[in-house]
Amino acid sequence: MRILFLLALILSFLGGVEVKIATYNVENLFDMHYDGTEYEEYIPNGDWGWTNEMYRAKLINTATVIRGIGADIIGLQEIESESALKDLKAEINRQGLYYPYYAFAKTRNSAVNVALLSRYPIQSALKHPVNYSGKYRDILEAKILIEEKPLRVFVNHWKSKGGPESERIVCAKRLLQRLNELPEDEPYVLVGDFNSHYEEHKTFLKSRKHNNTDGITGINHILGTVNKEGNPITYTALKNTQGVRYNLWYELDKEKRWSHQFRGHGEGLDNIIISQALADGIGIDYIEGSFDRYTPDYLFAKGKVYRWQQSRRYPKHHLGEGYSDHLPIYARFKL
Repeated sequence: MRILFLLALILSFLGGVEVKIATYNVENLFDMHYDGTEYEEYIPNGDWGWTNEMYRAKLINTATVIRGIGADIIGLQEIESESALKDLKAEINRQGLYYPYYAFAKTRNSAVNVALLSRYPIQSALKHPVNYSGKYRDILEAKILIEEKPLRVFVNHWKSKGGPESERIVCAKRLLQRLNELPEDEPYVLVGDFNSHYEEHKTFLKSRKHNNTDGITGINHILGTVNKEGNPITYTALKNTQGVRYNLWYELDKEKRWSHQFRGHGEGLDNIIISQALADGIGIDYIEGSFDRYTPDYLFAKGKVYRWQQSRRYPKHHLGEGYSDHLPIYARFKL
């Protein structure tokens, strides 16, 4: 501990500050208040047995993962309410990690929402409705001050793959609209569950269910993570090309580029995407090569991601075990 303290002290004298940013879909953290929008399995004291005991187990397990990640800033998806977020924040604190600041975006009539926890001050927080149909979850924007330097973090949870790509393009266009309102030198990070593979423009081509957009995808084409030829934007290209963004998945070996499993196949649905201003050597910059998944052994069981466990044998019920169907991902940044 003394060595770590001395290293931190030396870094502070040198002016080097590192910030760890993560994103985690926690899989259905519902509180014990009945709102009428809950999924059937999470109706408080309902047929599935979502009780205070189950809620407490879910809070402890989720907090254990977040404490293990140890991020300074973390975007969260599938949080039912601000009450659930505060309970989670309190449990993380009990486990030894304190987040003084938080932001939450409640979408009207949505069962689950997005949130953010931060160890740095949040100067402002906005929620951006994708549209006013109530069909899409709001996008959360937080302006965070890191040693008095601003960094914007956008927390996303786009429409699921139960629907076609045109629905995720609606989300991407709303996000891009807001990004285009920012100054070109404004540093920002896009995090969350985009329900889009980092190379969605390749993986969805043969799917009639998803490809209703003539090959155009939200994450790749609208957000500009690929060039006109369909090749990924590299870190070098990010530095030298206007209007593009860099998806950090490309920092990992190909077999590790996944955070979620569908029918045994890994998908990179959770993403961290950075702006050009985070590669210009001014202010806050991304530390190249620092992106990774958080993959301790306890997050896996029988070769699969150890999601929150439910028994579908009658009577259907929660088992009080497991974590989430998504793995957390993170990256480091420096001043």
